[in-house]
Amino acid sequence: MIVNGYKQQHIAIADRAFQYGDGCFTTMAFRNGCLESFDAHINRLKLASKTLHINFDKWSELEVCIVDLLKDAGNCVVKVIITRGEGGRGYSPEGAVNPNFIITLHQIPAHYLSWQTNGITLTISPITLACQPLLAGIKHLNRLEQVLVKQALAQTIYDDAIVCDTNKKVIETSVGNLFWYKDNVWYSADLSGSGVAGVMRDRVLTFMQEKGLECHVVKQDISVLLSAQELFVCNSLMMLVPVVSLFNPITQQYKKFTLEHTKKLQHDVQHVINLEAIKVQ
Repeated sequence: MIVNGYKQQHIAIADRAFQYGDGCFTTMAFRNGCLESFDAHINRLKLASKTLHINFDKWSELEVCIVDLLKDAGNCVVKVIITRGEGGRGYSPEGAVNPNFIITLHQIPAHYLSWQTNGITLTISPITLACQPLLAGIKHLNRLEQVLVKQALAQTIYDDAIVCDTNKKVIETSVGNLFWYKDNVWYSADLSGSGVAGVMRDRVLTFMQEKGLECHVVKQDISVLLSAQELFVCNSLMMLVPVVSLFNPITQQYKKFTLEHTKKLQHDVQHVINLEAIKVQ
């Protein structure tokens, strides 16, 4: 683990990340000696820091540390956390003027390759996400909603679960962003009130625009997914994963999906990500 440029295994218990979840993070893939979507991940950290009013200014040092740490590494997940640092007791961030950065390396989940090839099964989570536009989109350190989603998912036989907000609008899944396809048009969920705007989601939306593929960002009820022809889930580590089926436990509806358009998009986007990846010497 790297903390502020130094190898160590400790961080102060008074850090506001520990006390209040006061910070943000991102996770990126390092594969075949290359960092994928590196600039996009750094820009997301900058946006989240700005949104949370964390005055972090060691971006050059952070980037150098990431590259140095990976020079002798194999394929892995790179997790970067920015915290507000230590401050006085209480919610007010007054006095917390020295933000910290933490870099850790982890194994890429082995099952992601199988998911990419074979697809996944989905259910619908009973857990809903609160609507909070001030925090929507960013990957802040308050992830208790996602913990509850994962706990509920563990009680099922499905690979992942679709999560709606408290207004019953489709938002994301427990691991990534969601796209669906119907009658030559792609759709993705509006994240202006809840959810995480993933780096891979942004790249897919840009790719679709570049290739002239029609895609709408929408607020829709879960019923639209049961009438869709294809679904996929995406994040920066697993890229695009096709959905083979969806089960609605409330209505007992079960839907199977085709994979044709998703598989082509999966291949094309992965190719672009590989071309854009930054080689670490």
